[in-house]
Amino acid sequence: MSAAYRVRVSKDYLTFASAHFITFQGHRCETLHGHNYRVAATVEGALDPECQFVVDFGVLKAVLRRLVEDIDHKVLLPTKNPKVGLREEQDRLFVDYLGTSTYVFPVRDCALLPIANTTAEELAAHFAAEVREHLLRDGYTSLTALEIEVEESFGQSATYRAPLP
Repeated sequence: MSAAYRVRVSKDYLTFASAHFITFQGHRCETLHGHNYRVAATVEGALDPECQFVVDFGVLKAVLRRLVEDIDHKVLLPTKNPKVGLREEQDRLFVDYLGTSTYVFPVRDCALLPIANTTAEELAAHFAAEVREHLLRDGYTSLTALEIEVEESFGQSATYRAPLP
């Protein structure tokens, strides 16, 4: 069995404040509300033989920082939810829930995410896919696992873990 290491990044600036709503089973949709989210990443793998680290902390922090900055102070909206319809007209985004117009937002204040629901679980999986793509593009091929935690309030978080090739 070969040795493996785990590194974690969790910084005060890896936070974002966003509004969202979640659709539930049946015909229920919660009201629009917000959270002060925090994101952390854990990466596992062997040490790079030249640098003697699993991953450059700076690379991991930079990709996470970009992801949180892109959605900070935005309304998070899922593009893959069959109950939610999104219509853009000029500079406004109309959000329909089950065919009924529910919200209208300035487009600039929205973050359209390729997820089914704006749950902490789905946000964690979305971040993981983005981080994975970036790390592989940067040549980190000896990584074995990636874990992203999204905390939506103190003591309330979701973690997504996936193997890396």
